[in-house]
Amino acid sequence: MKRFSVIVPVYNRIDEVRDLLESLAAQTCKDFEVIIVEDGSTEPCRDVADAYSASVDVSYHYKENEGRSIARNYGMERAKGEYFIFFDSDCVIPPTYFATLSKALDENPLDCFGGPDAAHDSFTDVQKAINYTMTSFLTTGGIRGGKVSLEKFTPRTFNMGFSRRVYEKVGGFSEMFSEDIDMSTRIRLAGFSIGLIHQAPVWHKRRVDFRKFLRQVYVFGMSRITLKLLYPGSLKAVHTLPAIFVLGSAALILLSIFVRWWFILPLAAYVTAVFAAALASTRSLKIAALAVPSSLIQLWGYGCGFIKAFVIKILLGRGRDEAEEIALRKGK
Repeated sequence: MKRFSVIVPVYNRIDEVRDLLESLAAQTCKDFEVIIVEDGSTEPCRDVADAYSASVDVSYHYKENEGRSIARNYGMERAKGEYFIFFDSDCVIPPTYFATLSKALDENPLDCFGGPDAAHDSFTDVQKAINYTMTSFLTTGGIRGGKVSLEKFTPRTFNMGFSRRVYEKVGGFSEMFSEDIDMSTRIRLAGFSIGLIHQAPVWHKRRVDFRKFLRQVYVFGMSRITLKLLYPGSLKAVHTLPAIFVLGSAALILLSIFVRWWFILPLAAYVTAVFAAALASTRSLKIAALAVPSSLIQLWGYGCGFIKAFVIKILLGRGRDEAEEIALRKGK
């Protein structure tokens, strides 16, 4: 029996699955199986999975479209490993990932764990800028696995794992946005240990353009309020910073237009800091320049989603039914 079961939900991502399986075939440690769950795709990747069956212990499953959480749960029901590992289909895995993970768990056993994500050299400049934005302390507070963080580490399903024992007690993923944060919260509340394995990153392609990125972070902002309704103590100060940024930057822009131009200086200083930090991190003028709009999209998109959901779901009280429905689906 393999130690790790890798579970990947897929929806119309043939090229991404090919890149993912190529990276898994190159692993120095082979103590894992791969379970591809095709969630009702119109462009199935069965042929790609079959092409790698000689170099990877991969099984392919097709089911009707019900969402990525149900697809992950479907995969866990068929998994044989001691640990369940979750990657997004747009991830590429460094060749020593499983060797590093296995060694880390031998030295420091954890019930649930995750690692950071990074940009591969082959990614486009826009992808690298978005990756910087989603991992920078200046834009996220380090909550996605940074070395410095304003919040406890919460594993995300682009690079997440937990033991079979966790699954047997906590159950599967809920069908909702930010389902990985919900899962990590339930695991923590159940008393299991959670840790960051910083030396086990994945290369995460993320969104390929700013429009899709805006939509993604907007949904993240809205789902944070849903999580607050499900777990009242889960909302931390760091989660409100994008909303504060939206209100503050809007006020500064208006004041600079109608009162004095120098009101824009704090915002200009922040943009300059983002550019300088991105330049120091990526050593690319182009990526650093792209990191500026990417950072503003991340903050404004998340912040606007957060504010809208706060007004609708909390101030107007329209979020209770949604939270109750999710709780009922989880069997609470």
